[in-house]
Amino acid sequence: MIRHAVLQLKPQKGHLQANLEHLAATLRGLRQTEGRLPEVVVLPEAFLSAYFLQGGVREVALTQAELVEHTAALFSHLEWPGKLDMVVGFYEREGGTYYNAAAYLELGGRGLLNVHRKVFLPTYGVFDEERYLSRGSRVQAFDTRFGRVATLICEDFWHSATGMIAALDGAEILYVPSASPARGFAGSEPANVIRWKSLAQATAAEHGVYVVLSSLVGLEAGKGLAGGSVIAGPEGNLLGQAPVFEEAVLLGDIDLDRIPPIRYDNPLLADLESGLPLLWPDLERVLERGQGSRPRAAGQRVLLRERA
Repeated sequence: MIRHAVLQLKPQKGHLQANLEHLAATLRGLRQTEGRLPEVVVLPEAFLSAYFLQGGVREVALTQAELVEHTAALFSHLEWPGKLDMVVGFYEREGGTYYNAAAYLELGGRGLLNVHRKVFLPTYGVFDEERYLSRGSRVQAFDTRFGRVATLICEDFWHSATGMIAALDGAEILYVPSASPARGFAGSEPANVIRWKSLAQATAAEHGVYVVLSSLVGLEAGKGLAGGSVIAGPEGNLLGQAPVFEEAVLLGDIDLDRIPPIRYDNPLLADLESGLPLLWPDLERVLERGQGSRPRAAGQRVLLRERA
């Protein structure tokens, strides 16, 4: 069993050091509680700076080397017993290019293992990412000391193809840092929180994977980020959910030994692996034609509906 802690936290806008101190205080609090310590902690999208920064991204973005330096310094002062794996969202700078990124680090061990750059940048409704950021171009699983995993950031997860690619690449856990403004207040929870929960459960069940969603909370640029982080199991079962609109630590144990029998009883992933190559010509055909049944004009952008 791999003990996970989803850290549903509220960052201070543009204050890296304050956010690192908040993270350190949260981890020290976990050390003081009884019971087993987490082996993996999962932070939300853009936690190190807050999400709604627009052009301010350039002032707070970190290189991968800077991220490693800051997180290693944090860990060295924690006196944490053993290693700690961490998924953390941040704005990344590489040369003159900026990305919405999430890093997987093995603190006290091998250091930086993977950086995923967000592929699907929402630029509609209240979102404005593609005005200031570049798209990532890859979805790939990678190996950790616990097993093979993948990271997807917010809207990445709303596109079924990304979870499919990650699962076909061997991922058994999908980590999903997100920042989702609350909307739709007719029910007991905001509609977007309900949708995130159902999406996590459906993706987990389809591919026989665990889904760990860590969502920001707090008020940013007049928008209330909802929280409601979840852990979903490989049968589509909900293993835990954090409250909405408040900071929380959601603990959950993940047992990767459960995945093979579940996939044996529900072999959708195996069927996908064998059947998908048959559909490849159709995929190429529709991509050549553009969106829907009409050919796309030269330079025409495909507009996405507001989802994330």
